[in-house]
Amino acid sequence: MSFPGKAVQHCWHLVDASSQTVGRIANIVAPILKGKHKPTYSPRADCGDTVVIVNAEKVQFTGKKWKDKLYRWHTGYPGGLKQRTATEMLQRKPKEILRKAILGMLHKNNLRHGYIEPRLKIYTGPDHPHKAQLPDGVQPIPKHTRTRTKDSHFGLNLYSDPNSNQKIFNEKKDP
Repeated sequence: MSFPGKAVQHCWHLVDASSQTVGRIANIVAPILKGKHKPTYSPRADCGDTVVIVNAEKVQFTGKKWKDKLYRWHTGYPGGLKQRTATEMLQRKPKEILRKAILGMLHKNNLRHGYIEPRLKIYTGPDHPHKAQLPDGVQPIPKHTRTRTKDSHFGLNLYSDPNSNQKIFNEKKDP
């Protein structure tokens, strides 16, 4: 099934990263950037939404990852392998912690580099310059649930039809 480019609507989503685990945020945001929550999803088409993440400096890691997790990169010069712990990254570049986690969950192709990466907006504080798209009354996407329940749709169940038979089907399954 193919959909013309005009049929795809790009929405804006707000995510508050304060006191949330990095991997759980990435698990919520990566499918939204790809557009997997839409019925018009196609892996080769640009159908994802824009995600604005605020409070990136207040993210959490589980366990001993603050001192054990290493971020490595190479400068391109001989002996240029650099590394930083997660604590050092939070002090120097707090936005890069989330950016690396989210983009690490996406395929490395032209669609990611040209369309998906520019739609990821990360800010360290609670303020962002996208007030026209996301006014002050907009509620952020709910936090990731730690247990699997029937209500754990990560705030994306608003795209489902309220008159569908899915609600009736779920009620019949409960004892």
